[in-house]
Amino acid sequence: MTISLKSMYYFNTAVSLGSIANAAERLNIAASAVSAAIDQVEAAFELTLVNRQRSRGITANANGRLIAQKFELLLEDYRSILAEGTELKQSLDGVLRLGYYAPVAPAFLPKIFSDFLPENSEAVLHLQECDNDAAQDGLLNGDFDVILFVSEGAKASIEFDVLIEAPPYCLVPKLHPLARRQSVSLAEIARERLVVLERPVVASYYQKLFKDFASDISIAAYANSTEMVRSLVSKGKGCAVLNMRPDTEVSYSGFELVCLPIQDVLQPLTLAVGYDRARPRRIVQEFVRSCSAYFAKEGKDHCVTLSEHMF
Repeated sequence: MTISLKSMYYFNTAVSLGSIANAAERLNIAASAVSAAIDQVEAAFELTLVNRQRSRGITANANGRLIAQKFELLLEDYRSILAEGTELKQSLDGVLRLGYYAPVAPAFLPKIFSDFLPENSEAVLHLQECDNDAAQDGLLNGDFDVILFVSEGAKASIEFDVLIEAPPYCLVPKLHPLARRQSVSLAEIARERLVVLERPVVASYYQKLFKDFASDISIAAYANSTEMVRSLVSKGKGCAVLNMRPDTEVSYSGFELVCLPIQDVLQPLTLAVGYDRARPRRIVQEFVRSCSAYFAKEGKDHCVTLSEHMF
């Protein structure tokens, strides 16, 4: 038995007004559509629910009145769901689920959230660090409302806005001889022992950067977190090549670091924000807007190390 919400609404309108013609006028539809809805409801229950009288309209019998009451409860729930859905779409409260493949995201996400969420906001943030593919799969599967990821590995079905292009830079301990330089070349970096960030997408990216120096490369350590790379470098374990940096020159281990631009013209990595452009909730729209505003105004000063050739 299947009865559409439209038929329930037409049936109840006719019953409440006691007239098919009046119901049709109220609903701005043909009288035949109202009559067909009544027929559909009666056929579904295999019961006569209204008495039709040519001159006096229609009157619901006891079964008809009971069915109309049940329909009204269903229609009220339906209207309530629609209202809540509209409110959720327009609200800055509720839950925002963010998946991010951006190792230095903790350096800028708090600022971005504070820029668009009022202090009294009841929004609940669910933030999950993941790899590039997992972030995109999570967005497509509905696990995330929005993602931050490297768009060089973007899947065809992911819609995104580019936030910033981050060129590679060299990370050295403060007391390293290279730390006194204004910039370094890729060839100079290749002669140093390296601490390598071993994460999906960036690992293959770094391999391409050093493809001409592969025979000269000496690896001191592999680490799958940016902060572990920074801590190892700060203690003199080696140098590293990274793309984005936090707004601090001190590692977790408490030792200082220096970020040096690389003289070579190298392909950057692109940080992007992915979301459903067709039907974004307001909180998603405001997050995307705040991300774009942050990277347009402050991102290059705080997250990227630029070489002179890029000015």
